[in-house]
Amino acid sequence: MRVRLQAIVLTLVAALVFGLGIPLALSVAASVQLDLFLDRLTDTSRFASLAQRPLVENRPDLIEDELRRYTEVYGVPVVIANQDGEGVVSALGEPGQAARINVKDAVIASHLQQALAGRRSEPGPLLMPWRTEPLVLAEPILIDGEVRGAVITLSSTEKARTELLWWWALIAAGAVLAFGLALLVAVPVVRWILRPVRRLDDATGALVAAVVSGREVERVEESGGPPELRQLERSFDRMAASVDEALSAQRAFVADASHQLRNPLTALKIRLGNLDGHVDDDLAAADLEAAVVDARRLNQILDELLSLARAEASGGELVPVEIDEVVGARVADWTVVGATRDVSLVSSGLGGGLRVLTPARGLEVVLDALLDNALKFTEPGTEVAVTVTAADGKVDIAVRDHGPGLRDDELERAADRFWRSAAHQNVPGSGLGLAIVTEIMARSDGSLRLGSPEGGGLEVTVTLPVVSP
Repeated sequence: MRVRLQAIVLTLVAALVFGLGIPLALSVAASVQLDLFLDRLTDTSRFASLAQRPLVENRPDLIEDELRRYTEVYGVPVVIANQDGEGVVSALGEPGQAARINVKDAVIASHLQQALAGRRSEPGPLLMPWRTEPLVLAEPILIDGEVRGAVITLSSTEKARTELLWWWALIAAGAVLAFGLALLVAVPVVRWILRPVRRLDDATGALVAAVVSGREVERVEESGGPPELRQLERSFDRMAASVDEALSAQRAFVADASHQLRNPLTALKIRLGNLDGHVDDDLAAADLEAAVVDARRLNQILDELLSLARAEASGGELVPVEIDEVVGARVADWTVVGATRDVSLVSSGLGGGLRVLTPARGLEVVLDALLDNALKFTEPGTEVAVTVTAADGKVDIAVRDHGPGLRDDELERAADRFWRSAAHQNVPGSGLGLAIVTEIMARSDGSLRLGSPEGGGLEVTVTLPVVSP
C-alpha cells in the first residue's frame, strides 16, 4: 500500500510538473520567436519606407550603402524587389557571413508574392530548437497607397534557438528539482499517513503469532491518528481479546474434557476386560470384542486430543534438543514395534551434533507420531527410513515408509484434524497425528512437508532451524 500511495503521489506530481512545464516551454518558445519577429519586422518596415524614393527615381545607390552596413553589422541579407518580383537592390554580404536571397526560391517567392499583394508578414510556425529554417520577412513598399515593390530580409534563427535551448534547460532543471523535492516529501508523508495502518498490521501479525504460540495477545491501544483509525484500533483490541478468550476456553475445554473422560473410559475398559471369558454366546462375544476395540480407539483419540491441547497451550517455551540423541532413542524404541510387524527401521545422517529448539518433549512427540503412522501403513518385509539432513542453517528430519501413500490432492489435507484418507478407514487411528506435528512445528518456527517419493509410499519431512551449541 505504501508503494501504491507513493506511486500515486509521484504520478500526480509528475502530471503537475509536465502540465505546467510543457505549456511554459511552449510559451517561452513563442516569446523568443515573437521577439525575433518584431525586431526583424521593425527593420524590414523601415527599409520599406526608405526604399520608396530609390524605387520611384530608379536610383538604387541611394539605399545600397544603408543596406550594406546593416548586412555587415547584423548578418541579415536584404533585397528590394520591384513590382514584377525582380530584385533591383540587394545587400548580400560576404559568402558565409549571411545566406543569400534567391527570389526564385519557392519559400521566398511565396513571401514575396504575399507582400506584392499588400499583405504583411506573419511569425509563421512556432520556433523549435530543431527547426533550422531561417526567418523570411517580406514587407510591401507603398507609394501613394499602391504597392510598388517589396523588401525581403532573411534572418538566421540560430541565436534565438540557442536562447530557447537555455530556457528549456532551465525549465527542465526546475522540473527535475521539483520532482526530487516531491519525492523527498512524499516518502515521509506517506509513512506518516500509513503509520497507524502499519501499527495495525504489526498487531495482526503479533496476534497470529500469539494465537499459534499460545501467548497472551498484545493490545494495540490508541496511539494517535485519525478518529476512524482510532476506532479501528479499539475494535481490533476488542476482537483480539475475544479471540484470546475463545481460544483459551477451547484449549481448556479440550484438555479438561480429554482428562475427565479418561477415568470413565478406563473403568469401561476394565469392565469389558472382566467380561472376557464370561460371554458364551458367539454373537455377544463378537459384540464384546468390537466394544473393546472401540474403547481402545476412543482411548487413543482422547490421548491425542490431550497431546494436541498440551501442544497448543505450551506457551512458546522452547528448550534446546540434541537431534542425534532424540532421533536415536526414538528409532531404537520403535524398532521393537517394527520387529513385531516384520518392518525394519533404519536411520542415517546422525552424528552431526545438531541442536534445535522445540517445546519440552516436542521432538519426541513429533517422531512418535510420524513413526507410528509409518509403521501402521508400511508393508511387511520393507523398511522405514529416518534421514537427517542439514543445510543452510536448517535441519530436515524425513520419515519415509513403503505403504500405499497418498494422492496429490490428499497430501494437502493430510495434516487437517480428524482427516483420514478414504482408503485408510480400516487402519486404526484418529487423524490427529499430523495435526499435532503441525502444531509443534508452528511453535518451533519449523514446517511440515509431505511428498510421494519414487518407489511408492509416503515421505513426511519436518524442517527446523539449527541453533548454536
